[in-house]
Amino acid sequence: MKKILLVEDDPNLGLLLQDYLQLKGKFDVVLSKDGDEGLREFTKSSYDLLILDVMMPKKDGFTLGKEIRKINADVPIIFATAKGMIEDKTQAFGLGGDDYITKPFRIEELLLRINALLKRASSPDKKDVQQQSQFDIGKYHFDFTQQLITNNGNQQKLSTKEAELLRLLCLHKNEVLTREEALLNIWHDDNYFNGRSMDVFLSKLRKFLKEDPAVEIINVHGRGYKLLVN
Repeated sequence: MKKILLVEDDPNLGLLLQDYLQLKGKFDVVLSKDGDEGLREFTKSSYDLLILDVMMPKKDGFTLGKEIRKINADVPIIFATAKGMIEDKTQAFGLGGDDYITKPFRIEELLLRINALLKRASSPDKKDVQQQSQFDIGKYHFDFTQQLITNNGNQQKLSTKEAELLRLLCLHKNEVLTREEALLNIWHDDNYFNGRSMDVFLSKLRKFLKEDPAVEIINVHGRGYKLLVN
């Protein structure tokens, strides 16, 4: 059973989320009502994942997340807030957050994000994977440092943005890379124009990888993209 720390100052929402996740049968959810209490709970026990509301009394979620990151650099953190400002999203990832969800949200969506983060966190050699620069993609070899795709001796040089985008896709291979995460990690802003720019880079990457039918970059409607390697 995975242990989750939920820090949420809205008692009704907090209890609803706690009950829902615990009814799934595989989560033990500890609920804290503010940032100070959340920090105390975190230091008393070991947790597999944290859900931190941003707008809280005493200590806001970003401050709490920053203090937790000084104690534990790896525990997955999901920030939840009613605010949709780009500055908040950038700050969430900048503080070491692993995901960001905006209120109001469907509980089923939160559950999907929780499961995805727990799966990623439990994969072997997580730190090595995050620092990885060499990738085998079907028949292709991708060298992120050199920004090169190689196939049967043929080389394709990538631009910096193309290489960064392909690396993110590789790190999420056969999993969804959200559009927002890609934009914030590479462009640091998920506005419309950056989104259109990313679409162009995705089209180029698809062309570079088209010779191997076992490799495909697909759109996942309403969520993002997935690098499929069969």
